[in-house]
Amino acid sequence: MRVLILTALLALTGCGYLTVYRDTEVPIASKAVFEPARYIGVWHEIGRFPVPFEAGCVGVTAEYGLRDDGLLSVLNICRNDAGIETARIEGTAKIVGPGRLKVRFATVPFVAADYWVLWTDEDYRTAVVGAPNGRSGWILNRTPDIREDRWQAARDILAFNGYDLDQLEDLRQ
Repeated sequence: MRVLILTALLALTGCGYLTVYRDTEVPIASKAVFEPARYIGVWHEIGRFPVPFEAGCVGVTAEYGLRDDGLLSVLNICRNDAGIETARIEGTAKIVGPGRLKVRFATVPFVAADYWVLWTDEDYRTAVVGAPNGRSGWILNRTPDIREDRWQAARDILAFNGYDLDQLEDLRQ
């Protein structure tokens, strides 16, 4: 657990050793009409660009909730190959623009990471998330499996925003 927290701290502070997965010369666009109430709930990680704080994690879920203070609650859970929870990290997300959030984790004080929702399908079943600095990106789905058309649409969105799809980890189950 301490390794997860330390690694998250290093990742969120923007250490130079992290790989950049997108061409930052390509403009990146967040979802113009983002409905936080439809985004809340559990999301399954279906694809990701490798980040140190998720090394060894499979079956990752992210759960978002609405708080009374206007922030979103965030709970990320990492599991091992046997499906057993090995780590969790809780935080909050502040909406700073359409589809743009600043995420803070309780164990990583004074640091907020850009978390941009680049796209969701019409029914908020699939989402693509990225960061302007290109050091992270995810394809999320409401269920552990995803229809091929939504998988391809999510990949197209990442490519449109300058991401190198050759580095995307396919986590479909």
